[in-house]
Amino acid sequence: MGRLERSIVLIGMMGAGKTAVGGQLARLLQVPFLDSDEAIEAAANMTVAEIFARDGEAFFRRKEAQVLERLLSGPPCVLSTGGGAFLCARNRHVIAQRGVSVWLKVDLDLLWARVRQRTTRPLLRTANPRQTLADLLAARTPVYALADVTVEATPGLSVEATARRVLAALEARPVYRET
Repeated sequence: MGRLERSIVLIGMMGAGKTAVGGQLARLLQVPFLDSDEAIEAAANMTVAEIFARDGEAFFRRKEAQVLERLLSGPPCVLSTGGGAFLCARNRHVIAQRGVSVWLKVDLDLLWARVRQRTTRPLLRTANPRQTLADLLAARTPVYALADVTVEATPGLSVEATARRVLAALEARPVYRET
């Protein structure tokens, strides 16, 4: 199959499974796995929710762009991004230059089932978090659709099966590998 030439960058909504699927995909490909939110938290010594609360979303998005650029400057890897990262044109450009974007597409019901009990999602701290999630999904879908590859994650599909689905979609478009 060849060596990984470009990073694989997982994009999509919170709760899409980017971190879990990304970790499994990295194991299958035998490459490093990185998570941009974890890298931001490590650099700030704060959680994403704390950064949002203290400094606001605009500040967070600037730091996120810097971290993405740094992570994508390293050797090829599987990179999980925050749900809003791909919305920024600068981030999309960097990802296109140095990686292959993969949208983990998940429907609203499955997303809600995965995130409704979590208190770590600052964008869902609203009076009606399910409606907020639906609004975010509707607004972000046209931008996520710009990804190089789209893979649907469906209910009942295991993390490993989803990672294998991503790998199959990438193999159908071998731009990410040297031969």
